[in-house]
Amino acid sequence: MDGILIINKEKGFTSHDVVAKLRGILRQKKIGHTGTLDPNAEGGLPVCLGKATKVCDLLTDTDKCYETVMRLGIETDTQDLTGTVLARKPVEATEEEIRAAAESFVGPYAQVPPMYSALKVNGQKLYDLARAGREVERAPRPVKIYSLQILACDLPRVRLRVECSKGTYIRTLCHDIGQKLGCGAAVEELIRTRVGRFDLAQARTLGEIEQLRDRGELAGVRIPLETLFEELPHFRVHPERDVALQNGNALRLSWGEASASLQGECAVCFSDGRFAAVYERQGETDLLKVKKMFV
Repeated sequence: MDGILIINKEKGFTSHDVVAKLRGILRQKKIGHTGTLDPNAEGGLPVCLGKATKVCDLLTDTDKCYETVMRLGIETDTQDLTGTVLARKPVEATEEEIRAAAESFVGPYAQVPPMYSALKVNGQKLYDLARAGREVERAPRPVKIYSLQILACDLPRVRLRVECSKGTYIRTLCHDIGQKLGCGAAVEELIRTRVGRFDLAQARTLGEIEQLRDRGELAGVRIPLETLFEELPHFRVHPERDVALQNGNALRLSWGEASASLQGECAVCFSDGRFAAVYERQGETDLLKVKKMFV
């Protein structure tokens, strides 16, 4: 099977667990996820199947949307409630002060990654170092908070909706808001509601995927690979150029028909309309060179 499944990851599973279980359910090895979700987090996790594993990096690099419950007045080593409590403090801030502190993070933001994360320093994953009792210096990374809404404020709990760039740790965002308020904060709940163009309404749990497999209905939830490139101009080669495309050769504009003016990337199809590859036009020349092949 080729394409993309949006998995509704449940609490307790790592992203690696999801891939391992899917390999058993679908009985195929070539499966890859598109970026980790914390074991305690829930929500959308796009998983690439077969040829679609070539676009895992494209989906990892997309914007995300989360809903989270931030618990004020507590700090932990993991920045969520699964960790060891480091401090407890009274929550004296008003709702207006909490709103102002949270909204101050909207825009570009230099975020220091948490020790309990899958990032590597000198070839070692940070969470392995953290579990060994070691803390190392982490350079701040540029992220961006596009929007931050307070959905409910029932102190010490605050429910937030956050739209953010790739690489943003919501645990760290909540921790930093708590630091600004002076009372500390940790994540109590975390749900990823959108990854790029894919939202939670499209997601299915592993149990639901298994049921769909048994009923022969998986095709109804599988997202075809070519949908990722719908917004690109399309170029369909003439029948006599199908072999050149199959082999990933450079193409000429005169060798096919384009859906629009080609500048930069385009989705290239065989003469019968089957999606084959992403090519890129070379400047103002009539030459197209392959960027990613999917055949």
